[in-house]
Amino acid sequence: PANRRGRGKFEKSVRVEEIDGVKLVKNLAVKMEEVFRKKAEATRRLVEAAEEAHHQHEENPDLQYEYFNAVLINEVDEQGNNVELGGEFLLEPNDHFNNLSVNLSLSVVQVPTNMYNKDPDIVNGVYWSEALNKVFVDNFERDPTLIWQYFGSAKGFFRQYPGVKWHPDEHGVIGFDCRNRKWYIQAATSPKDVVILVDVSGSMKGLRLTIARQTVSSILDTLGDDDFFNIIAYNQEIHYVEPCLNGTLVRADRTNKDHFREHLDKLFAKGIGLLGEALAEAFTILSDFNQTGRGSVCSQAIMLVTDGATAMYDDVFERYNWPERKVRIFPYLIGRESAFADNLKWMACANKGYFSQISTLADVQENVMRYLHVMSRPKVIDHEHDTVWTEAYVDSAVSTTLMTTVAMPVFSTKNETKNQGILLGVVGTDIPLQELMKLIPKHMLGIHGYAFAITNNGYILTHPELRPLYQDGQKRRKPNYSSVDLSEVEWEDKDDALRNAMVNRRTGTFSMEVKKTVDRGVRLQINMFSVSISDEGLALSRGHGKYFFRGNVSVEAGLRDLEQPDVALADEWTYCNTEEQHEHRHLTQIQAIKLFMTGRRPHLKCDRELIQEVLFDAVVTAPLEAYWTGLALNKSENSDKGVEIAFLGTRTGLSRTNLFVPLHCVCVLRDFLTAEDKEGVFNADHFPLWYKRAAEQVPGTFVYSIPFSTALENKSVVLASTAIQLLDDRKSPIVAAVGIQMKLEFFQRKFWTACRQCTALDGKCSISCDNEDINCYLIDNNGFILVTEEQSQVLCTSLFVFTSQRSRGKHMMVPCDTEYPAFVSERTIKETTVIVHLCLGCRSFVIQQIPSSNLFMVVVDKKCDCSSCIFILDAFEHNESLKCDRLKFQKDRKKPESCHPFHPEENAMECGSATRLSSALTAALLPLIAATISR
Repeated sequence: PANRRGRGKFEKSVRVEEIDGVKLVKNLAVKMEEVFRKKAEATRRLVEAAEEAHHQHEENPDLQYEYFNAVLINEVDEQGNNVELGGEFLLEPNDHFNNLSVNLSLSVVQVPTNMYNKDPDIVNGVYWSEALNKVFVDNFERDPTLIWQYFGSAKGFFRQYPGVKWHPDEHGVIGFDCRNRKWYIQAATSPKDVVILVDVSGSMKGLRLTIARQTVSSILDTLGDDDFFNIIAYNQEIHYVEPCLNGTLVRADRTNKDHFREHLDKLFAKGIGLLGEALAEAFTILSDFNQTGRGSVCSQAIMLVTDGATAMYDDVFERYNWPERKVRIFPYLIGRESAFADNLKWMACANKGYFSQISTLADVQENVMRYLHVMSRPKVIDHEHDTVWTEAYVDSAVSTTLMTTVAMPVFSTKNETKNQGILLGVVGTDIPLQELMKLIPKHMLGIHGYAFAITNNGYILTHPELRPLYQDGQKRRKPNYSSVDLSEVEWEDKDDALRNAMVNRRTGTFSMEVKKTVDRGVRLQINMFSVSISDEGLALSRGHGKYFFRGNVSVEAGLRDLEQPDVALADEWTYCNTEEQHEHRHLTQIQAIKLFMTGRRPHLKCDRELIQEVLFDAVVTAPLEAYWTGLALNKSENSDKGVEIAFLGTRTGLSRTNLFVPLHCVCVLRDFLTAEDKEGVFNADHFPLWYKRAAEQVPGTFVYSIPFSTALENKSVVLASTAIQLLDDRKSPIVAAVGIQMKLEFFQRKFWTACRQCTALDGKCSISCDNEDINCYLIDNNGFILVTEEQSQVLCTSLFVFTSQRSRGKHMMVPCDTEYPAFVSERTIKETTVIVHLCLGCRSFVIQQIPSSNLFMVVVDKKCDCSSCIFILDAFEHNESLKCDRLKFQKDRKKPESCHPFHPEENAMECGSATRLSSALTAALLPLIAATISR
């Protein structure tokens, strides 16, 4: 009676609501915008401090200044004394920074290995940028969710907060140069179309061609996803490095850049160099491509890599580039000889570019970087501090966590250098994508629901299917992990309708079928989703999430049951934000909930709605503890200790577990239902796998499976789970799932006992699984065997009751791709008998679904030996034309809103300092500059 009265009380306080998907995604967009705004404000404070510090600083070429070098701190010499630029630097482990030892009071300075630590330019820059230390600390105190903050100098040094020690690689080298990072390049320059001309005439043989290849490769390093490029080699003829890309440009994503790098090794030098024809071809490509509107539609440049030019080619420039000079020319003179330097420098000065001479391989990096400062001049003179956001990436130097960076350029504000447009560097701060994931209202999305965001280029910023590391325990990054297009993971987004709507920032809702692989990629889920899109490039996919179940209990009762020992909350869900204030960081979610709901910490930022629901779930599921305890005490219920664990999860991230056997007797406990078991727990982007699979089945039925994580480790257990559905007319949300973990041997024994029983009235059955002429199998709805008489035996029969599902996304196979079918049972077929021609003869089998489960019993005759079946993996001949089509194909993208291609006040005479122009060439250049200024 008491229980019935309790249920009646709960029923009166329960309601089912329909979720507005568009409203939900808009609210999420607002929350994400707020996070981005706070990070951008912190970055802007760094910009202001850096520009003011530089404005007050007077350059001193004799300045001597000891600073904390990131590599040398805490290093001592043979006598035990601190080395120069080292010094004692206090470091303490900090869990907020991936448990690295850091100094929260000071920053450190990293200088590339190929640069001199005490170069006057670096020492002066380090000196005035010390002013950033105070702002770094202040930013972190204002927003404790901040992680790394930094300033990348145009001179090459990198100031990082908090201070952390850097370690060289096995060769004693640190190859990091901040000016090569995407956040630096995107912030420093506007999007650009670039044609690289490489001289492959006979004079370029040997070391010169090697230096030329390295120069081109370094130029490619400076191009980002908003840039477009092509490479042309020339002698007496014009040779496109990738012949199939004749007359066009391609996006400078990592795949395309790596493809071109492979072709650079195929270049060889011979013949004479006809530069005029190569320049004309480059100008034509840039003009034609710009008119299509498919490129950057912003800055344009020609990079000329050569060992000399016998003429100025002013006729070519006059025809294609003057007087507007929209295309900048950047000549790189390869080799020590300077006979043709004047001509090349004149080209640079006459076309708003910059001349550099590269004599050795060691000179390449620094000389290539100089063009970025020229490209940034218009932005500097306009004083436009454009805020840029990078795609998702992993900075392996500090962690293996996916993050995005917000960055802004820093300019010289001194009046005497205004028309020179001097870029001082770029400041930035990182945002772990985990912080964005915490904003997602998982409890409102439904069991299969998830949120994802993309960049203006359609690349994934955050998505459950974005996995940047190989799963081999070595934490190796996958190639191209930072430029994964949405269409590569949303297979059923036919014609890129969803992707293009997000790129173009449309708002709306539509439905689509989604196929997803789960359980380490070996199972397939098929669900219908309602997808809501915001104009911020965000989308929410809701499965089983049309309706939401709400309940209400007293705070006192909820907190009491929430603090029970068998209760846990999802680690990666945010009930209360304990990261925003330093004094809250030590709190667990349950502790924070208690402080917030009792009014002792009213300033905690908590989701009151979610907390109210989790308190309701705690109260409603509380009787389970007593029920499970009773079962455990009743030894007849589990006399052979086959059932090890019982578990429950609710739609609010609450879970309860109960052990039925002593801890040391459990087959699998270390990983199951812990943070290590990524697919088995409530995660930042998904519900547990056993919960999701239970929800796919008809209510009241059980899902049985062997977790692949345990099978790979020879831990033999079976999970069985079922969903709990609230029945409320036609609105029937799934509110929880419950299950058990049992030993595989126990499960198999129960199966063999059941299938050998005879239910005939006379007690005589004509056939059973003991019969030598048949084999019996128990398989699940994905075709995987759970029970067989021989563990090494495989089922080589194709069962038509299962439908093969293939990925639509891979419409084009490339080398090393592997395609394999995944199987899903047809629910409408309960029983069938099949005769198939297999191996050396005819074979028949019977398959029947086991009621109230996802299992099928298969009985196969043994007339043919399965060992004679030979499976051959189909090989596809590589098709070069398909590869070329892929290179040419460009998906929709949204161009960055900011563009600064040129500025009328720009000082074009700052165009290279390796050599002085002769008086004759200077005289030839002045009329052109005067004519341009007069315009």
